[in-house]
Amino acid sequence: MIGFGAATAIEPAGEGRYETVLDAGYGMAEALNGGYLMAVLGRAAVAASPHAHPVSTAVTFHRVARPGPAEVIVEPRKEGRTAAASRVTLIQDARPAADALITTATLDAAAEPGWTGAEPPGLPRLEECTEFQPPTGDRGFADRVDMRFDRSTMGWLDGRPSGRPEVRAWFRLRDGYQPDAYALALAVDALPPVALNLGAQGWAPTVELTWHMRAVPAQGWLAVHGNGRVLADGWFDEETEVWDSAGRLVAQSRQLARVPRPRR
Repeated sequence: MIGFGAATAIEPAGEGRYETVLDAGYGMAEALNGGYLMAVLGRAAVAASPHAHPVSTAVTFHRVARPGPAEVIVEPRKEGRTAAASRVTLIQDARPAADALITTATLDAAAEPGWTGAEPPGLPRLEECTEFQPPTGDRGFADRVDMRFDRSTMGWLDGRPSGRPEVRAWFRLRDGYQPDAYALALAVDALPPVALNLGAQGWAPTVELTWHMRAVPAQGWLAVHGNGRVLADGWFDEETEVWDSAGRLVAQSRQLARVPRPRR
């Protein structure tokens, strides 16, 4: 089993082109995790930029990405002293699997927020949380990502969904990889769909996801809080906040997804 750094690595293959090998361990159900793919896209955007961090990523997923070779194409759109922007496309089997507009900048790890709004509900202590054990065949993601869930948001596992579109968990990578921009990209899309607590069942394909890196994270566990506002006509939204071990908001996201479909 290779580590997260190697699993998201890219290799230059010409002007604005990078090669990668997508790792099967970051998949669940029918597809590779969207946050994992965003980490790969973010590495390519930073490699082609004078700036160090992907501070804004808006990605549209066109089709399921599979484990194996893929190509990333970076097309610069703007380059400035404080920010640069690029269109970044993941190509697999000669077809685009995802397109992203990524803005890069360089964040100061020592910067303190001038103002922060209300913090989300506190997570129970690690020993009071539960690990989610997926069905046999879906273990890859759980073997690489260590998540400890607030039991009050996991009633859907026992057929007792709470009726509130929310899921909360502690997050870290099992290989010891410490939080950075690319781990944050994974974290914002690591929770089970919040629609499961509204009675939905199965895999929920993300159509579009936008996430923002708000600060350079401290080492240690990340606290991930997900909630939603509307489920209607086969679609639902999900908003996620990620807080680091120093109590700072380090990432936030919103995605639009299809209502989960029961497995056959």
